[in-house]
Amino acid sequence: MSAQPALSIEFFPPKTEDGVSKLRMVRQALYALKPEFCSVTFGAGGSTQSGTFSTVKEILDEGVSAASHLSCIGATRESVRAQLHELRAMGVRRIVALRGDLPSGYGAGGEFQYASDLVAFIRTETGRDFHIEVAAYPEVHPQARSPEADLRAYATKVKAGADSAITQYFYNTDAYFRFVDEAHKLGADVPVVPGIMPITNSSQLLRFSDACGAEIPRWIRLRLQSFGDDTASIKAFGLDVVTDLCDQLRTAGVPSLHFYSMNQSATTLAICRNLNLMG
Repeated sequence: MSAQPALSIEFFPPKTEDGVSKLRMVRQALYALKPEFCSVTFGAGGSTQSGTFSTVKEILDEGVSAASHLSCIGATRESVRAQLHELRAMGVRRIVALRGDLPSGYGAGGEFQYASDLVAFIRTETGRDFHIEVAAYPEVHPQARSPEADLRAYATKVKAGADSAITQYFYNTDAYFRFVDEAHKLGADVPVVPGIMPITNSSQLLRFSDACGAEIPRWIRLRLQSFGDDTASIKAFGLDVVTDLCDQLRTAGVPSLHFYSMNQSATTLAICRNLNLMG
């Protein structure tokens, strides 16, 4: 039996006071998994910065390591320098460095073009103060010119100073293993952590996956569609599929599993219970 992988969990900053209260309860439930860290997403151009940083601070205050996402599209060196200073002062030691989504009509302007520029800037400004995670796309970034260009862009981020990567979610383990192998051939040999998306809502998942370039295998798509509005069947089927996915990855010895919680706890807990990963 391979060693149990470490776990990490992603949240997004709530927009309402009610959401903030609910997320506190969700986090307390998920802390039973003893996550290595919890990450908090960051809106394009820093649009959720205050919510991101306040959520990160709450997680730290709750005694858990926290990673802040940082996106660089629309940012300046001065604004990123200020963010790094604030995060370091809060006690944050991990950053998920991303380019961020291009706003509609956004040209080629801005002081950062790519996530690799942000990684290099963080290293220059702060040395080894932060563990830097970057994004990886086993099924190719939807805006990449080609799979080869996407792999080269990933390798550039690693060579700029990234310590590890977290993938876009996937349901096809072959895509993940091939990506890791091909990245290693380019000299990008940092740990690549699979991102895990629980399945709880089929229409939302299908819509989101079409937008972000994550493939839903045909057999999963058809089964989900066949359930119609039967949410209990969707959740039961999704639990089986994602548990099996995680089991395959664990058996292969992946370094860690990163759960996209969508600010919910029940499904992630159920998956981990099935895998005997309850802390």
